[in-house]
Amino acid sequence: MVRSLNLDLEELGRLEPWEPGPCSWACGEQVSELGLESEVLPVRGDHPAAQNRFLYVGGTLHPLPSGLRGLLRPSPPFSKPLFWAGLRELLKPRGKEPDETVHSFAQRRLGPEVASLAMDSLCRGVFAGNSRELSIRSCFPSLFQAEQTHRSILLGLLLGAGQSPQPDSSLIRQARAERWSQWSLRGGLEVLPQALHNYLASKGVTVLSGQPVCRLSLQPEGRWKVSLGDSSLEADHIISAIPASELSKLLPAEAAPLARILSTIKAVSVAVVNLQYRGACLPVQGFGHLVPSSEDPTVLGIVYDSVAFPEQDGNPPGLRVTVMLGGYWLQKLKAEGHQLSPELFQQQAQEAAATQLGLKEPPSHCLVHLHKNCIPQYTIGHWQKLDSAMQFLTAQRLPLTLAGASYEGVAVNDCIESGRQAAVAVLGTES
Repeated sequence: MVRSLNLDLEELGRLEPWEPGPCSWACGEQVSELGLESEVLPVRGDHPAAQNRFLYVGGTLHPLPSGLRGLLRPSPPFSKPLFWAGLRELLKPRGKEPDETVHSFAQRRLGPEVASLAMDSLCRGVFAGNSRELSIRSCFPSLFQAEQTHRSILLGLLLGAGQSPQPDSSLIRQARAERWSQWSLRGGLEVLPQALHNYLASKGVTVLSGQPVCRLSLQPEGRWKVSLGDSSLEADHIISAIPASELSKLLPAEAAPLARILSTIKAVSVAVVNLQYRGACLPVQGFGHLVPSSEDPTVLGIVYDSVAFPEQDGNPPGLRVTVMLGGYWLQKLKAEGHQLSPELFQQQAQEAAATQLGLKEPPSHCLVHLHKNCIPQYTIGHWQKLDSAMQFLTAQRLPLTLAGASYEGVAVNDCIESGRQAAVAVLGTES
């Protein structure tokens, strides 16, 4: 599903959108440790894929405003210069609620257009979710904390918060200097887990694949018994990175309160359709575009793969785009009993590419993947669920650490950093 890593995590509120965050640097450190530096394909800050992003509104692609000039003049689809939304934000009082929806937060601070166009599209692009249900505190914690600390999200992001120490390597220093916005690997991102598997095997670590866990049980001495169907193993401590709802089904009776909490963290499905066209051209050059729910409920967005990574276009080369479908549309179709077939997804993707990008000829190649329940939804009160889960684990002294996308951050970078932090918590050392 993931073809490249976007280092800025698509956060609308980052004032320096091409300066990667700590989670991104942790991922870069892993690439260096695995000896993959020569395989990296970077997208530097002066590249069209770094500078240009679009919204598809009213049947037209609109570039997102950037730079001071973009903020001071009207930029469709917004009816007024975004400078006025920023000025409005500076004058707004601090919110009093412990959490609220992304839509409510954006509308209160930045106005209805930013909320219904920009933040709606952003939530669909990052979480495949509904901005009227997702939590600002959990989905965009930097924006929430900026308001809580400095009363204004703009002031908070300008002044910054205490940043944690960042990893360092020659690759990371290069990425900072060149303002990388995305990166991939010559053989695709699947090279990363393959290299990690080989690295662990060389260190004597046993990696079991194709053996799903069917039950977890606690032994009298406090160790875990992990049942794998026809076999089992014992563990002093478990770091679980599987979806929270799946973990809830495996936990023993002693952890029933935790299981109930985890079962409420839901996820949505996304269909990813990769299309390749011979002899075609895009109407614009950039990273891609997002689609607000008011424009097209079926299409989340389209990534222009060939703009960022022409090295992966194949031989003979062809224009590549990735169409993402999902959210409410998939849930609605499933609820109505429709068959979610690859043919249906391909048809919807080709229609979107034709309508939104003018790619009307049939594609030369097409790959369709339905990723079921792949993106967790941090809805209102998600932070309270995490607090309750941590309190239970601490009170019961369960040798279990939660990591992965179900908890804090759905991006690949976040998941790698989550795993690193979990390992540090268990081992008590960074080494």
